[in-house]
Amino acid sequence: MPFGFYIIMAAQFFSSLADNALLVAAIATLIQTAAPDWMMPLIKFFFTVSYVVFAAFVGAFADSMPKGRVMFITNVLKIVGCLLMFVAAWLPAPGESVYIPVLMAYGVVGLGAAAYSPAKYGILTEYLPHHKLVVANGWIEGLTVASIILGTLLGGVLISETVSIKLLSIDIPQFDTGIDSPPEAAILIIVLFYVIAAVFNLYIPDTGVDHRAPSKNPLFLIHEFAHCVKLLWSDKLGQISLATTTLFWGAGATLQFIVIKWAAVALGYTLSQATILQGICAFGIATGAVIAARIIPLNRAVNVVPVGIAMGLIVIAMIFVRSIVVAVPLMILIGALAGFFVVPMNALLQHRGHILMGAGHSIAVQNFNENLSILAMLGFYSLLIWLDFSIHTVIVLFGVFVAVTMSLVRQRYLNNLHSGVLPAIPADAHH
Repeated sequence: MPFGFYIIMAAQFFSSLADNALLVAAIATLIQTAAPDWMMPLIKFFFTVSYVVFAAFVGAFADSMPKGRVMFITNVLKIVGCLLMFVAAWLPAPGESVYIPVLMAYGVVGLGAAAYSPAKYGILTEYLPHHKLVVANGWIEGLTVASIILGTLLGGVLISETVSIKLLSIDIPQFDTGIDSPPEAAILIIVLFYVIAAVFNLYIPDTGVDHRAPSKNPLFLIHEFAHCVKLLWSDKLGQISLATTTLFWGAGATLQFIVIKWAAVALGYTLSQATILQGICAFGIATGAVIAARIIPLNRAVNVVPVGIAMGLIVIAMIFVRSIVVAVPLMILIGALAGFFVVPMNALLQHRGHILMGAGHSIAVQNFNENLSILAMLGFYSLLIWLDFSIHTVIVLFGVFVAVTMSLVRQRYLNNLHSGVLPAIPADAHH
């Protein structure tokens, strides 16, 4: 790979690492101010909403100037959101509500992430020859999973009692920083990771491609985007892969918050300790993804749908766990099933999307549907917690929902198969 590729990867890694660490710091900020439990998932809700609202426009923005500049601008926007969250945590008097400012601040970071996404994928097609794109996407997916694991653990470490005491004990002579809580100290450290990412952004090579967006007319962009959404949902294989990946990302985002609450109830864990379990689950996802990438060819991708059904049923076993000795292998198993299931379906979706409308539009449609699912499932989870459902009831409902919806998707696939309308997938098609 050319040297510029590794600069792109470094920028992506540090930016995503900070995103995931900041989520933990934002949750800690709400916990510190005694926010109700149903408020926690709304942090992720506010982060995700920009992916849905601006789905039709972020691609055109990413194509309007060199991708490195787009990534730098959006990363600066993330830094602004991070600093706004610090101010939200720092300014209020004791007892004063910080819920809305914290949610809004993380929403600004989400807006930056939504605009960052098409640029980080788009620059690869501009910068690299087509025969290196599969390897390049493997790098991006691998580093994204690594940044989720390490970012979640970093956030947990920064707010842990041991580390936060050391951070808060750092004094600047003749200057009162006013930083007196673990989340405030953590947020300032996380800003540094965004700054590192921004520095790498400045050194991303200009690919020399003509950067003129196809259209700046918002009505045209919305119409074109709606056509692409309809096209992918109408495709007999596209609809199966899009339905499963959409469900997977909604379920995955919800499971993040279920694990935090479940760890507190079943194991007596703090937020810092619960992030370790999240990291273990993400490690399982990475393991399952690697195994699937090695043994599942694209033309047999749909065969993994029963694994999704099994994952939903195995999640229910969480309600019986009271020991970390049992919790760790269960988290790895749930993660491994999820990773094994999603990678072939994601590859199939990219394959059909590329054939039907091109990679850029396909990623935009995929992002829109997956993040809409995250909004819906997190919203429903918040409602259940607000209605005071026990976490064990929520886990059972979650597991049954995943298993039933995956079963319906499988039945839809079998109906399509028997009707003889499925498009062919070449046996040697690349993931």
